Amino acid sequence: MAQTTKGSTIVVTGAAGALGEGVVRSLVARGHRVAAVARASSEARLRALEAELGDACVGFSADVASIDDWTALLRDLTSRLGTPTGAALVAGGWTGGFPLHEAQGDASYRTLLAQNLDTVRTSLHALLPGMVAERRGSIVVVGARPSLRPELGAGMADYTATKAAVVALAQAAAAEVLPHHVRINAILPTTIDTPSNRQAMPGADVTTWVSIPSLAGVVAFLLSDEARDISGAAIPVYGRA
Repeated sequence: MAQTTKGSTIVVTGAAGALGEGVVRSLVARGHRVAAVARASSEARLRALEAELGDACVGFSADVASIDDWTALLRDLTSRLGTPTGAALVAGGWTGGFPLHEAQGDASYRTLLAQNLDTVRTSLHALLPGMVAERRGSIVVVGARPSLRPELGAGMADYTATKAAVVALAQAAAAEVLPHHVRINAILPTTIDTPSNRQAMPGADVTTWVSIPSLAGVVAFLLSDEARDISGAAIPVYGRA
């Protein structure tokens, strides 16, 4: 089954974030063309990535929770880079944790739903028809360790629920599109070593965290033809946690 061979066009959402940038760099280093997608508020970061990586990276501004934005995005990027055969759906968020019984209203929960589940569902809905028609493609979504072990998400039940839903959605969709030679997998990282996480947790042992180059490498592998027999998987990437 044809997948994302060298020179393929791959979409990366959340490309202006720490992990997104790492995935973009990893894919470009492997010879792919990357459509780096982020919100309009991050356009300066996209332009910086383009300047750093040259013609292999093209930035696009879009709200990936909007199907209208996706329609315009796919039309634009296809005309410039060709039909995408892979996607890393990195866009997401975390608003901090608290026990459910201490929650003040549902604003934080609604935000997490929009940032985590809605972005992935809308992105899959936009990308899968083209991949199914082409009978090739690979997509990676980002869950979290508590996605499969919810008890580890105590103190952040809302976040855990949205990330568990992301993995369930990906695995159900993977079963739907596998007969059409399209693969979908999830990665399940623990704490990722990013500047914002270091600032938020100054006393933590960062040697146990997951490095961005390591995690980006897992994403690149899952998108590659070397992983052609892997679909519907939830891959633990736990570092030393």
